[in-house]
Amino acid sequence: MSLQEKYARVILESCLKVEKDQPLFISYNTERDDFVRILSKIAYSLGVRDIYYDVQDPYLKHEALINLDVDELKKTNLWNKEMWNVYAKKGAAFLMLASETPGLMKDVDPKKLSAITKYAIETRKEFDDLRDKSMVPWCIAAVPTKAWAEALYEADYAEDILWNNIFDMCSIREENPVKVWNEKIKKLEIRANKLNKYKFKTLKYESSNGTKFKVDLPKNHLWASGKEVLANGKEVLVNFPTEEIFTSPDCKSAEGVVYASKPLSYNGNIIDGFYFVFKDGKVVEAYADEGNDILNEMVKICKNSDMIGEVALVPYDSPISNMNQIFLETLFDENAACHIALGDSFPECIENGVKIGKEKLYEEYNLNKCDSHVDFMVGTEDLDITGITEEGKEVKVFVKGNFSKEFE
Repeated sequence: MSLQEKYARVILESCLKVEKDQPLFISYNTERDDFVRILSKIAYSLGVRDIYYDVQDPYLKHEALINLDVDELKKTNLWNKEMWNVYAKKGAAFLMLASETPGLMKDVDPKKLSAITKYAIETRKEFDDLRDKSMVPWCIAAVPTKAWAEALYEADYAEDILWNNIFDMCSIREENPVKVWNEKIKKLEIRANKLNKYKFKTLKYESSNGTKFKVDLPKNHLWASGKEVLANGKEVLVNFPTEEIFTSPDCKSAEGVVYASKPLSYNGNIIDGFYFVFKDGKVVEAYADEGNDILNEMVKICKNSDMIGEVALVPYDSPISNMNQIFLETLFDENAACHIALGDSFPECIENGVKIGKEKLYEEYNLNKCDSHVDFMVGTEDLDITGITEEGKEVKVFVKGNFSKEFE
């Protein structure tokens, strides 16, 4: 069995746990037809009989964005995601294969790109609603493309390098990758439970790059790992790979300034050297050395996209971080550093949150309700994070970029 075949099998059997006769939805870059053929062969051998291929071509999108206005763009099928709703209602498993084309959209009007991105989000609301209710098995994994690999490595065999790094990050070379990941998730859950016992009221962040920030956590909040327990009891791994534990904060409480520690690849653009200033929970100032217009469109793409929906903890001394590579893909970069997300929150981060529902969570717990969700990295080698309990006790959570001994 090749490493690509092994990777595909782990995604389908272990991350998504695809079942016989369950529909499968695969979203992917057209350049990776070869890997999707491998996935399809395995899926059929598992008893899948209905596969929908959501094929994305970033270059076709680029040409459309350059030549058409927003109303004309909406008439194409390039951003219409209604089939996501159709397959969500059919009980499909969703596999999103992430690939990047860094900088492709740098000559596109940021306002046009923002408008059509918002339209795409609006066309898949039923999928998002069902996912919020933990009724959709889903997983994000990554596959290389030529442009992405060549943006990372100056080598004739850049794609091979990226493939090999993905195999390493996902432990595919191990004799039993599933066992490795089960053990990793167990360790992440133990760490999350340690944090849950403190029921922190506030988190304070401070780093020498200028970050000085605090945010409150709602009552009954829960820290979680990348394993999601669906409404039917099935456990799926939604990010592959994953190194984080995360929760959703009180979105109205964020105060201070946060500096990004890594570039962000967003909608085919690179945003770098950026920061946010928060007051009363909202971004009141955003600036980037590169991609400033894109950054400022991002924070106002939809209602509440200027408020926080997630805080996640990843040690600086962790497997992906220690590869010393900026991947320009959030799936990998967010699992190499502590990160914060603007936009939507996670109902599962409140006790019984999935049953409570998004509207009540927003009203009663100040969990953000938003159509977008964008992670940006804030972890540095000297980041300190302090948790403050309801009684006012201060507990070191992170010291110089890593978990304190109490949470190791």
